[in-house]
Amino acid sequence: MSETQYRFPCENCGADLRFDPAGGRMLCDHCGAIEEISQSGPWSGGSIREIDFEAAIANQLPSQDMEETRVSKCSNCAAEVEFDPGVHAAECPFCATPVVTDTGPNRHIKPKGLLPFALDEKDARKAMTDWLGRLWFAPNGLQDYARKGRKMTGIYVPYWTFDAETKSSYRGEHGTVYYENQRVVRNGKSETVRVAKVRWRPASGHVARFFDDVLVLASRSLPKKHTDALEPWDLSELEPYQPEYLAGFRAEAYGVALDDGYHEARAYMDRIIVRDVKFDIGGDRQRVHDIDTRVSEVTFKHVLLPVWLAAYKYRGKSYRFVVNGRTGAVQGERPWSGWKIAFAVILGLILAAGVGYVAAMSQ
Repeated sequence: MSETQYRFPCENCGADLRFDPAGGRMLCDHCGAIEEISQSGPWSGGSIREIDFEAAIANQLPSQDMEETRVSKCSNCAAEVEFDPGVHAAECPFCATPVVTDTGPNRHIKPKGLLPFALDEKDARKAMTDWLGRLWFAPNGLQDYARKGRKMTGIYVPYWTFDAETKSSYRGEHGTVYYENQRVVRNGKSETVRVAKVRWRPASGHVARFFDDVLVLASRSLPKKHTDALEPWDLSELEPYQPEYLAGFRAEAYGVALDDGYHEARAYMDRIIVRDVKFDIGGDRQRVHDIDTRVSEVTFKHVLLPVWLAAYKYRGKSYRFVVNGRTGAVQGERPWSGWKIAFAVILGLILAAGVGYVAAMSQ
């Protein structure tokens, strides 16, 4: 399979169009022309089709579900980012490390859907600088550097979503709390207290649940705690994948294999099933001894979610900030200012001494 380069030339001037998050359309920065995204092209399908998980694991997916892209793997953070075929060197958007692209193709499962960017770079930068401004202990130099620094990078980050039917049988115990009066001795005096006890009886039963769009991060280049904090994502607004949405942005290739993503999704499902079992057992307390779950009808999608990313090297250290490209939620590696912390400690000691002096004088 050969590589495909997607270019969208402006009909007026021939310059490249880019996707405009503010208008949800294609925009020419050269002449200002606007074009709507076609809903009838070869990539549009109206709905987003789920893919059979077992067929994918057995390497039996049809060719239309696979593609080849050219990616660069950063030697510092291991991010794999797609580049245009004409680009041979760039800076890693995840950690600001210079990289040289690998011109070899990368065969992987096509994305089926994406959430288009809703915030442009200006809005994302404002969200980030506002967030930094609320971090009082952040170095002022970093805040100024971020405000005056280069543009943020818009990246589509890869995720897996999984659907599954589950039916579970369980054994456990139903606990009922009751109280008994007991005599105890406290401070040399005898008194009666109520003591809580639990009466247990066996419980068993069945629970069933359909899991829809269990979301699993398919990237290893960003800290999971940061991307988790960008949730929730409005997955009901997923659009069928069309390359027009990627014009002017980058896309990261998935680094978490499909089966590894499924194991993480199953761990999440198991936690929800335990919660369902406890609810089904009822009572005041529950004990769960055994759960046997049968999973069927497992399907998945490879989807892309929009993230604005800033990676700054400040005084020899990299700082990364991520902004949800839909909601403006911000997360990042929190920097600390030594002198601000020292000032706060000294100020606290002064205030404590002042309070102590006032209290002593009032006695």
